[in-house]
Formats: sequence, C-alpha cells, structure tokens
Amino acid sequence: CWSLRQGRPHWVKNPRQALNCWHIKQDASTGYLCLPMTAYGETRGIIHLQLATQSSQETEQEKTFEMIKVLATTFANQVALALSNLKLREALQYQSVRDPLTHLYNRRYLVESMERELARAKRNQLSIGVIVIDIDHFKKYNDTFGHDAGDAVLRAFGELLKAQTRREDIPCRYGGEEFVMVLPGIDEENLLRRSESIRKAAKQLTIEHRDQKLGTITISLGLALFPLHGQILEQLISAADTAMYQAKKQGRDQVVLAENLLNQ
Repeated sequence: CWSLRQGRPHWVKNPRQALNCWHIKQDASTGYLCLPMTAYGETRGIIHLQLATQSSQETEQEKTFEMIKVLATTFANQVALALSNLKLREALQYQSVRDPLTHLYNRRYLVESMERELARAKRNQLSIGVIVIDIDHFKKYNDTFGHDAGDAVLRAFGELLKAQTRREDIPCRYGGEEFVMVLPGIDEENLLRRSESIRKAAKQLTIEHRDQKLGTITISLGLALFPLHGQILEQLISAADTAMYQAKKQGRDQVVLAENLLNQ
C-alpha cells in the first residue's frame, strides 16, 4: 500500500488514471483513500475507504474527499493510539509475570496461579504435582566460567523446561538456580516419569557461550503431590524442597519423591 510506503495518506481520485495500491482491484472505478494508522512512531495497520459512487462533478468530489479525509485521519489516529496502548499494556503484563532472563513464569505468577489451581483441584478432587529443581554445582560452574556463562546455563535450562511442559503446566524460575514446575491433574506415576524425563534431558543439554562449549549439567529434583504432601503452596514447596535436598545428599542427579521421606 502506498500509504504504508510513504507514511502518509494516499488519495486517488480516479483509479483508472493513477498508480494504485496492490490491494485495489484492477476494475475499480471509484476513488479511494488509504490512511496509515501510526502512533509513537510505529505503524499498526491501514484504513482503506472507497467511494460507493464516482461523482461527475469534480468540485463536489473534492469536497467529499476532503471531508472524508479529515474524519478518517482522526479515526485512524485514535485507533492507532488505542492499539499501541493495548500492546504496551500486554507487554507490561508479560513483564510482571515473567522472569526476564529465562522468560519462564516468576514467583509472583506461581503464587497467583496456584491459588486458582488448588481451588480447582479441591473442587474436582484432582491431584497436583510440584517439582523443585536445582542445578547441581551451579555456584562452582558460575565461578569457573563467569556470571555471563552462568546466565547462559539458566537460559538454556529455561528453554529445556519449556520444551518439557504441557499446555496446562506452570514452569517457573523460583530464584537463583532453583526452578519450580507445577503439573495440574497428574498422578504419582506420571509425575515420576515426567521428572525423570527432565533429568535425562538436562544431562544431554549442550550449552555454548561466546562460541565456547561449557560442558554439561546435572539437576536434582524433589517432588510433592497435592493433597498427599500439603494443602497449600507453601507446604507443597517445602515438601518438594526437602526432597530435592535429599537428592543432593544422595549424590545429586536424581529424583526424590517427598513420600519416600515420610516413610523413612
């Protein structure tokens, strides 16, 4: 569209005698107006208006076009401004619930979403799985290769975690090198299976930073189930966290279910 290319209204009185926009039909016989919808220096789209009939009197047509142009320009500016504000609001909302490094959900979103998931699980008598994940020897890794390399590890693991999630799962960066994953409607057997899948995938993860291969990582995972190990988020996180530290004590790179601790 010529209005997009030029960044200003494109007015054609007679399409049979003008260079038309690509979206105009070849047999068009009435004048038209294209307006870019621009706000804050960004173009959001165009508004295209075409006359229903072609006036035989040029003066009358000029007046009609001028009136339409003024009204349409005002409308286009208002629509562009509304779209820009909507996009800004969406961006701010995204930033408020996402970790800026890994783009996983943050702790705030975890707390808010778990209130909803727990209420739904109680209402429908469903289970919820909670996995607490810690990257083994991350501090040593960070100290050896530098903080930028450590960030690369966190980003890579964040991508891996996203690839391992179902649509209803909630993967979060809980803090530092610790991650939490919430799995609504999952039973113990599938929770263990999914956790093992994540653990094995982490060992196969190839991490590069500035064209340098940084080696491999392992992770320790602690699991808890609602309602078996807790009725609220804090109890479930605590149970899974305790299980995760037990995995560390047992040699790292393994999965421990909180129920096993309760039975000891």
